[in-house]
Amino acid sequence: MQIRLISLVFALIAGAALADGERPGDFDYYVLSLSWSPSWCALEGDARGSPQCDEAEDYGWVLHGLWPQYHRGWPSYCPTVEPHPTRRMSDEMTDIMGSSGLAWYQWKKHGVCSGLSAAAYYDLARRAYDSVTRPAVFRKLDRPVTLPAKVVEQAFLQANPGLEPDMLTITCKGGRIQEARLCLSKDLAPVPCGRDVIRDCSLDDALLDPIR
Repeated sequence: MQIRLISLVFALIAGAALADGERPGDFDYYVLSLSWSPSWCALEGDARGSPQCDEAEDYGWVLHGLWPQYHRGWPSYCPTVEPHPTRRMSDEMTDIMGSSGLAWYQWKKHGVCSGLSAAAYYDLARRAYDSVTRPAVFRKLDRPVTLPAKVVEQAFLQANPGLEPDMLTITCKGGRIQEARLCLSKDLAPVPCGRDVIRDCSLDDALLDPIR
């Protein structure tokens, strides 16, 4: 009886582990997450001494990540036979991501679930970033402003005629505009977001810092 019980426990553990290891390439769409760099620097980056927050840089909307997504939920840390990206490959993402460390982390958590090689995933992430027009008006700020988060959403909609309101969401953190998240097909065409992605920030006085 004890042997059977132990066998059952091991079987349950093995089954749980398998359930946690989603199959690479098996997802419904992507979420392209764009982070407003001045907000991230104020909330986290400055305390870390991140080079992304150096006043010599001029990061605005940076690529946080390209995330495989289900209609409900998302995969992460999928098992993959693909080699990890080289240091040089991650370094080459710094111009749009702010740091090579972020690029590596995004591959390790999300890219492995894309079913793509590291090189192909980085290339797709760059093409996704380039496919979206970041509203130029936010780069022209010369002082911090408070504004409804809805204004940021409207700016993205006006700059990207192919987008509809249910295809993106604006998030806030610590009273600041945090991210713009856009939902894209595997071919990078705009698509409606799932219910767990549409969590629009409802602040009417969200802080938006200017580019440093």
